[in-house]
Amino acid sequence: MDTRKVIATDQALALIKKLQGLHGPLMFHQSGGCCDGSAPMCYPAGEFRVGGQDVLLGEIGECQFYIGAAQYEYWKHTQLVIDAVPGRGGGFSLDASERVRFITRSRPFTDEESAALWPLES
Repeated sequence: MDTRKVIATDQALALIKKLQGLHGPLMFHQSGGCCDGSAPMCYPAGEFRVGGQDVLLGEIGECQFYIGAAQYEYWKHTQLVIDAVPGRGGGFSLDASERVRFITRSRPFTDEESAALWPLES
């Protein structure tokens, strides 16, 4: 049973490793829309300022992964699966010039996983 809130595919992990070699420590923030749509945005660690309305979901490839609290409410019953696919990334994300971009896939947690995440009070 895997109840991590965010995981990454092998392709995403390979891109993260490449970007770490170029830029050093990284961080992610799941975009809520606007200019680049809803996409995982990759930044040098500390470049994107997180605040009280951001939720730390976990880590992928030794990088902290955040999501805005409002968007988290929509996705809290799913596991985010960060992948890398051919194409141009978001203009503000480090993957923009790599001809490969990060995308977010998701899968709902099973009833068993959900129970482990949010045990019901008796």
